[in-house]
Amino acid sequence: MNSIISGYRRENGKLGVRNYVLLLPVDAVSYSICKSVENNVYGTIAIYHPYGRMQFGEDLELHSRTIIGTGKNPNVAAVIVIGIEQTVTENIANQIAESGKPVESFWSDGNGDFKTIERASRTAQKFVQHATSLKRTEADISELIIGYKCGESDTTSGLAGNPVAGVISDILIEKGSTIIFGETPELTGAEHILEKRFSDSELANKFLNMHREYLELIESKGVDLLGSQPTIGNMKGGITTIEEKAMGNIQKIGNTSITGVLDTAEEPIFKGLHFMNSSSAAADIVTAMMASGATLNLFVTGRGNNLGNPICPVVKLCANPNACESIPENIDVDISDLLTYDSTLNAAADKTLNYIKKVSEGMLTSAETLNHNEYAITRLFPQS
Repeated sequence: MNSIISGYRRENGKLGVRNYVLLLPVDAVSYSICKSVENNVYGTIAIYHPYGRMQFGEDLELHSRTIIGTGKNPNVAAVIVIGIEQTVTENIANQIAESGKPVESFWSDGNGDFKTIERASRTAQKFVQHATSLKRTEADISELIIGYKCGESDTTSGLAGNPVAGVISDILIEKGSTIIFGETPELTGAEHILEKRFSDSELANKFLNMHREYLELIESKGVDLLGSQPTIGNMKGGITTIEEKAMGNIQKIGNTSITGVLDTAEEPIFKGLHFMNSSSAAADIVTAMMASGATLNLFVTGRGNNLGNPICPVVKLCANPNACESIPENIDVDISDLLTYDSTLNAAADKTLNYIKKVSEGMLTSAETLNHNEYAITRLFPQS
């Protein structure tokens, strides 16, 4: 496969496959101002989240890390940060600005909506003109940072979808790519197998501690995984236990050693295969991986899933012939011919990689064409 793609080279040297001017609200109240600026200036994108006030401790740290990581993502060319309070808003903006991209901040405290909207709109116009003057440059596919997720899994996920993702993982890691996988609770029953995949015992123990703490949290609420894992959709697709789901899940990371362990939305500092401690909820984990720097997400689905993300394109890979036929608008790569022995794992991997190349060079994914832009910041506990 020709590994040459094209993308936007950012000021810090990282490669983006999209070129957004982002209107980033620090808190829920400021989204309305961001939306007004988006309506004023063509070429901007405002994202919504309902948080940012009265948070504390690790929950506030995770919120801020996700917001800052969103602004730093290489798919973003420039950022306007809008909040209520000056100090908080400037702090977020300053940390995003460390990436070298154009960043400005505005706050409504003492300014009101009208002045804030006007000032932000004038800056947004300049940022859009800057972004649209940028040109794509040639790069190697190894420069992509790819998040891995599976959703609405069924038996075809374990038989074909996840194994193909595993072949792709091995190919890309060998070329020098960065791949992030997670879904901590969905690894239950296979954690002893995954433990052996880490490059050293320190990383393995870090992963095991994260997994244990996640399960202890669930059990502390007087519940177990049964009912939420596997999901009703998983059960309809033939997956009967979390152990079965976990065994299918770990296939999508291939056979390469795992060389990194990340907290939720934490940025990897070196290339390779990384585990991220995370929820299994699709919108949450795709958002967290995007905030850690993922510029594309490979999403394996069995029964079909329509999730997208406002910053990171989500490529849906499916081996279920019924889903590919009944909901083709939600599927990007149909590899169902694997189940009839009309294709091979390597051929399906090449087909998917060629699709990823096209998306990297500007082609919209199915979720993008349908305006799916789900953005969900992981929460740890309630506000004060």
